[in-house]
Amino acid sequence: MPEHREVATFAGGCFWCMVQPFDEQPGILKVVSGYTGGHKENPTYEEVCSDTTGHYEAVQITFDPDVYQYEKLLETFWQQIDPTDPGGQFNDRGLSYRTAIFYHNEQQRKMAEESKAKLAASGKFKKPIVTEILPATAFYEAEEKHQDYYKKNSFHYNLYKEGSGRARFIRENWKQLKSEAELREMLTPLQYEVTRNNATERQFDNEYWNNEEEGIYVDIISGEPLFSSLDKYDAGCGWPSFTKPLRRSELEEKLDTSYGMRRIEVRSKTSDSHLGHVFDDGPGPDHSRYCINSAAMRFIPKDRLEEEGYGQFAKLFY
Repeated sequence: MPEHREVATFAGGCFWCMVQPFDEQPGILKVVSGYTGGHKENPTYEEVCSDTTGHYEAVQITFDPDVYQYEKLLETFWQQIDPTDPGGQFNDRGLSYRTAIFYHNEQQRKMAEESKAKLAASGKFKKPIVTEILPATAFYEAEEKHQDYYKKNSFHYNLYKEGSGRARFIRENWKQLKSEAELREMLTPLQYEVTRNNATERQFDNEYWNNEEEGIYVDIISGEPLFSSLDKYDAGCGWPSFTKPLRRSELEEKLDTSYGMRRIEVRSKTSDSHLGHVFDDGPGPDHSRYCINSAAMRFIPKDRLEEEGYGQFAKLFY
């Protein structure tokens, strides 16, 4: 079946931080950083930042709506920004850092308006939702050094995202965290010890180490998609191993010096759960081996993806 292609355009402040949340997701074909909404043709980064062109920093996303619907793009967009800030985003101030949804057709306009109204009615924010909804105009690609910045300059990107206040705002306003009492109620003792206390389950004696079914693995607490069976392989270690995550933006990597070792811990950003560790001895292109505790995940077979609300991933298996 040939891919359907549509385009979505969002301004969410610094475009460095607006690529990763959409990139590498099923159905997302391309994410480009650029400038739009202004009056000058082919502006430079310096001109846009000087607030003399009327342009916004923005990202333009080419996507397959059969896999990743526009409504999901809108949801992802809102969860990256402070939609109540009319003067920029976080530490970045000025016209070029304002937020906006640029619609490409009447259906996108209607869905954007409904999404904004729903957010306003939710009472999540005490201040008004000021993100504009505007017709799409000419989009100018930014300079090459600004494309995929989170990949090219990962250390500076993470430092900037945290230092600017964006990462903290997302953690405090968009993550739906459960109380410790709720977690103890919903998790088995082993799941609780692994996810909350960084425990490690026994190798070759856990639920998914030798699971060969097709499907995806999701966070046991948040339900966020983590890994696909298509990237799972037998590493001989006795725990589920994967060459890459489904959504790299959902994972957080930290230095772990426990037990006198130096390892890279893998955590889920949404639930702040300990998942396992990542090593550099895998068979994939970047040699990553994600060694993950079964107790931190739930497996969803491919024939239940639609039923359980993960229909956008079904196309991976057919």
